[in-house]
Amino acid sequence: MKRYFYLLIIVLAVLVFFWQFLLKGLLPIPSDTIVGLYYPFREIYQKTNPNGVPYKNFLVTDPVRQQYPWRNLVIQAEKNLSLPLWNPYNFAGYPLLANFQSAVFYPFNLLFFVLPFSFSWSLLIIIQPILAGLFLYLYLTNLKIRKEASFLGASAFAFCGFSIAWLEWGTIGNTALWLPLVLLSIDKIFEKRKIGNQKSIIIWGSIFVLSLVFSFFAGHLQTFFYLSLISLAYFLARLFQQGKKLKSLLLFLILTFLFLILTLVQWLPTLRFILLSARNVDLPGYTQAGWFIPWQNLVQFLAPDFFGNPATLNYFGVWNYAEFIGYIGIFPLITAFFALFFRRDKKTLFFGTVFFVSLFFALPTIFAKIPFKLNIPFISTAQPTRLLFLIDFSLSVLAALGMDYYVSLKNKKPILYILGIFALAFAGLWTFVLFLHGHILAPADLSVAKQNLILPSVIFAVVTLILVVSVFLKGKLGKFPYILIISYLLILVSLFDLFRFGWKFEPFTNKAYLFPSQAVMTFLEQQNSGGPFRVMSLDSKILPPNFSDMYKIQTLDGYDPLYLQRYGELMAAVGRNKPDISTPFGFNRIITPQNYSSRLISFMNVVYVLSLENIKDPNLTPVFSDGTVNVYANKNALPRAFFVPTTVVATSKQDAINKMFDPNFLLNNRAVVEGVNKFTTNWSGGQAQISYYGENKVVIKTLTAGKAFMVLTDSYYPTWHAKIDGKQTKIFRTDYNFRGVIVPKGEHTIEFYDTLF
Repeated sequence: MKRYFYLLIIVLAVLVFFWQFLLKGLLPIPSDTIVGLYYPFREIYQKTNPNGVPYKNFLVTDPVRQQYPWRNLVIQAEKNLSLPLWNPYNFAGYPLLANFQSAVFYPFNLLFFVLPFSFSWSLLIIIQPILAGLFLYLYLTNLKIRKEASFLGASAFAFCGFSIAWLEWGTIGNTALWLPLVLLSIDKIFEKRKIGNQKSIIIWGSIFVLSLVFSFFAGHLQTFFYLSLISLAYFLARLFQQGKKLKSLLLFLILTFLFLILTLVQWLPTLRFILLSARNVDLPGYTQAGWFIPWQNLVQFLAPDFFGNPATLNYFGVWNYAEFIGYIGIFPLITAFFALFFRRDKKTLFFGTVFFVSLFFALPTIFAKIPFKLNIPFISTAQPTRLLFLIDFSLSVLAALGMDYYVSLKNKKPILYILGIFALAFAGLWTFVLFLHGHILAPADLSVAKQNLILPSVIFAVVTLILVVSVFLKGKLGKFPYILIISYLLILVSLFDLFRFGWKFEPFTNKAYLFPSQAVMTFLEQQNSGGPFRVMSLDSKILPPNFSDMYKIQTLDGYDPLYLQRYGELMAAVGRNKPDISTPFGFNRIITPQNYSSRLISFMNVVYVLSLENIKDPNLTPVFSDGTVNVYANKNALPRAFFVPTTVVATSKQDAINKMFDPNFLLNNRAVVEGVNKFTTNWSGGQAQISYYGENKVVIKTLTAGKAFMVLTDSYYPTWHAKIDGKQTKIFRTDYNFRGVIVPKGEHTIEFYDTLF
């Protein structure tokens, strides 16, 4: 039992953090933003909350706008023994598995097969700090670090700023938590190779590969990239320490090859999607404020809410708080710096280097800007603030190393130098807010800074008092060495510090708020029996992108760092109301078309338009309303599949968009085809009836008097294929972003189907 004491305490600490879930049934999901921010869901509580249900943290909305809906689609498909390849509910259809954040193959998805979805999602969130803490504790104890110090490092990593800021996303934390297990397996492989224990090498080699696989499948590519970098650096560092370098290198290459083979099913589709996406052309530039960690935000390592907190609606710093918060607690930060200044060993050197290099490239330094100026693929689209993962991880390890070293010292006075440095830092902050702020801070902001500097200062004072006492106190207190009691006190202070910080930021919400049934949504769901159709909102506060996934309602909008560049270009032209497909589009990952009067909106099968305003337009007929939300039917909406009597060939995508925006170009009578040199111009008419519409398959019954050309206004993508009566046929890129097929005379069944590759 003594052996597992600290492991149990780590689990217990996490359960205490999630007490609201365990005792009150509140979910670690920001569902309060659904009913507090967005229509038509606000209408449910309009009588009791006319301004919307109060929500805790407006910054934590992405989990319900991205990760939760995507994982719901994934699990539904997997329960039906189908690969969730395609999402037809956003962006007029786009890849789901390939978007990576859907985490299709993450092994912990098994939770969703045995437990209710919202409960399983909550467990997925809770697992993150548990495993992050357990794995780092095991890694640190393997380094022969004292258990109390290992616990400090483990708890600092589990509840650090990076972990708390991204806790409820369910992907970033699940990707990051495997890093300490990867490092532990590297250490174990080298240890077992040294004594020639082949069985243990196989076991730890398997753990190494599976840790990488689990991290990769967890659903956040940038975090995994950083994990891979530090893992590679760590392996190389250990390689140069050991003998038999060639054999160790060969083993590492074999294990890496196994990882690549096992993850082929994910990275190949993702790579294809990235190459076809607008990722490189429609992100905010690196010169904008907040792309790097602002220099002034380094103060958040000492006082996390110096600039306020989004949960208390008083944050006045650079956007956004979550990207800059690297807080690991006052005491862990002190011991981390104690290790950096006074501990002299290779472990401290390695993690100290990781810390300084990561911080250097996360800040707006000259060298940090080079990858963005050179437009290096992938790196130039990755916001460097996420390097806080490595910064916080290395600080957590250094905190354990520092505490371990401090406890071992007979002369503990060197800690006074570190305390002096921190005291000067706090004194400088107080001097600034009391005397030197001048015109830098507005009175309201100054009040926030003062208020949020008090508790960190008090915690620092308490930690300082305990450490000063430990410097001059010797011997034993009762049955325990005094230093053990001192360690326990400091750990308790650290947990209080981190829990207060985490509880302030994280929302825990009522299950009833989680994508509830609502009159407008019920009306739209009932229309699905008439065949596929799309919906668009004329206000960003109505049915925000990806919410529709939960109700199986198809829209033109979407919110994803990856979306098809062709679709982005088309929507940019629609918004500009002219054939202008130039970049940047200005979408910044969120496409919300609102130009309902464009002919292309009707062409794309938008049957219903949602508005908070009363619209007087001869083409829109009011069909339903609930509270302030009005639903209009679009009289000009074209069906999803239809035949055109005429086609024209476009020589380029600009030529294609020019033709589609020509006022004389009737979109229901003529189609633009790309990628061909010669093509039939005139076609017979026909009828098309969609008999089945699923995520990965569309079946259409057709009747034509002769050879005909059918348009399907779902996004064109190379993994989609088509069969006519069971025989393969070619899909042509049609009308810039959509699909077209040649249909023979007579009655036929056309099947569009998606494949993995």
